[in-house]
Amino acid sequence: MKKIINAPERVVEEMLRGMELANPGLIRLIPEHNVVVRADAPVEGKVALVSGGGSGHEPTHGGYVGPGMLDAACAGAVFTSPTPEQMLEATKAVNGGAGVFYVVKNYTGDVLNFEMAGELAEAEGIETDYVVTNDDVAVEDSTYTSGRRGIAGTIFVHKICGAAADDGKKLPEIKELAERVNANVRSMGMALTSCTPPEAGEPIFQIADDEMEIGIGIHGEPGAERRKIEPADRIVDRMLEKILGDSVDYSGSEVAVIVNGLGGTPLMELYVAYQHVHDVLKREGIEVWRRPYIGDYMTSLEMAGFSITLLKLDEEMKRYLAAPCTVAAGRPF
Repeated sequence: MKKIINAPERVVEEMLRGMELANPGLIRLIPEHNVVVRADAPVEGKVALVSGGGSGHEPTHGGYVGPGMLDAACAGAVFTSPTPEQMLEATKAVNGGAGVFYVVKNYTGDVLNFEMAGELAEAEGIETDYVVTNDDVAVEDSTYTSGRRGIAGTIFVHKICGAAADDGKKLPEIKELAERVNANVRSMGMALTSCTPPEAGEPIFQIADDEMEIGIGIHGEPGAERRKIEPADRIVDRMLEKILGDSVDYSGSEVAVIVNGLGGTPLMELYVAYQHVHDVLKREGIEVWRRPYIGDYMTSLEMAGFSITLLKLDEEMKRYLAAPCTVAAGRPF
């Protein structure tokens, strides 16, 4: 294992400290709980958005904390859910009196722990609600889930609902909007390599040099199938066939597109993939709205591979997706 770290057991806390030091005035850290919060939190009278999950998916989740997106993010150990105690501390730190909304990816530990945190917060007089994102079309059930996994499409919920909360939307309105985004977003990923969690010290799975995994999860969960490597256009065709053939009718619509790197994929290759995504969507009568989002948005450590996400937009989603945000990840939107 070759990694630029000091010790596997300290990698998350040192990463978070580095993130805080690199973003003075934007975020602050609650170090004893590994929680990143907006520097100006709590914002009185505003619904606060809290998300989180295992580390190793950077810039998700802490990278999306700031005005226009999340109010707080809870960082678990690598590929491990944060605890209910972490989530409760985040909730209390950002509660401005208008309620706290959780954005939860559909992984069993995350869902159970956020539900428990919500119950604990309600017992302390803090109103909460949540959405469980499940945009992955690759498999119905996986190693970590019952039902579809939540992957890169979750970021659209962060952005759109974060902007809506800053705009003064109330808790029930945020929930309705989050569920609408989730209902209209679909994603699928693939990988050429595995990744190596620092504390494990070895790759999660083995894959031959001439093989690829189609439908991989963001924790190295098995995909829908393993095949010999194909040209980029054919890989994109396989993924879009599954996405466009799912339950969202994208025909004649405007879509927001993410071509997301998994941590070890050069931008060159992501742009090669996108040019065919663009051509296929144009052929199908689907218009890419504004510009695509291309880069590392939700990674899996150093895994080589990418995912494609399509969000069918309505006018409200467009308005909030276009709204400004200032987050540690830079200018992702």
